[in-house]
Amino acid sequence: MRVHATARKFILGLTPCLAALLILAACTPTTTPQLPVTPLLPEPPAEPTPPQAFYLTQAGGWRLPDDHPVGRKPSLDGIVQIEGLGDFAFSPAEVETTRPDIFAEGHFSVFDVVAHLGNKGWFPLKYHYNARLDTHVIDELDGRMNWWYRTRCPGGWTETNVFRMDMAPYRDGMTVTLHPQPEEYMGRIYSSFAEELLRKSVNLGRVIIPEVRIGTAVYTNVPVSAHDFRDDLLRPGTVTALDVLLSLADQGRLDQLKVTWYSDVGGVEPADSFRVEQIDDGDGLYDAEASEDSGFWVYETGSVEFSSFKGSNIRIPADQRVIVSPEYMTWYWLGSRAW
Repeated sequence: MRVHATARKFILGLTPCLAALLILAACTPTTTPQLPVTPLLPEPPAEPTPPQAFYLTQAGGWRLPDDHPVGRKPSLDGIVQIEGLGDFAFSPAEVETTRPDIFAEGHFSVFDVVAHLGNKGWFPLKYHYNARLDTHVIDELDGRMNWWYRTRCPGGWTETNVFRMDMAPYRDGMTVTLHPQPEEYMGRIYSSFAEELLRKSVNLGRVIIPEVRIGTAVYTNVPVSAHDFRDDLLRPGTVTALDVLLSLADQGRLDQLKVTWYSDVGGVEPADSFRVEQIDDGDGLYDAEASEDSGFWVYETGSVEFSSFKGSNIRIPADQRVIVSPEYMTWYWLGSRAW
């Protein structure tokens, strides 16, 4: 199978030292991801439930109660729009994930939908898993290269993103579009992925974020570990953006967190996620709970090159957003609620 030209040019240009780190590091898998052991989980509710708030403290071990809510699996037929080819319908029941190391049974990514349609023969598709980028790369689709995607969640807008397609969770009602992109742009995206793997290699397989900002507070070289808040959606051991806050809490840098489960937001469903509504670090600034009057928290994380709305600030809730080894994370306090 032909390797994506942009990814190949970037990899061949790596220095011997960089290549050695990426090849020898334990954190970079050498084969297609494998399926780990599946835990037993409660069944999700068929209907949306009222918001449920959870106050997390050191005394409680920063853990959720055992009977915490869980999310619903995709069940409604969806559509993928591909530039130059049209719209393609699919049934979630037929989609299997290419990342069983990340997604729990019944859940899958945006890439998995595209791979499913290609494997069914709806359009010519060639792809491969690139261990040095920790993602699947589309080599060709309909004879064209350099494909990337955009999504729009129910009640939201179409976003520019640089998030790995095979880590972006699909949910009912999501609009997915694919478009060819300039080779230089795809090269920058793949370079940012490779830099994450290098950072993780240098840190001996650990996730350590160089800079985390929460309001006015700045934390450097923050080690992050998995807390498995979403083992209904993600495999145990998968590190998420929410784990950054929980890890800071483990390290004694936060006094209290409040997360609230929303099965729908503003009547739009499914949301099925924990939203961060308090980050109390004891400095007296933005320590209060979020509310309609006081404000709320939003975040972004990824490569500094793609900060803000260049691709890092996207509407994937922190408890659903898988992280590999981002360059930064920032939490902003905004003055009115508008998810």
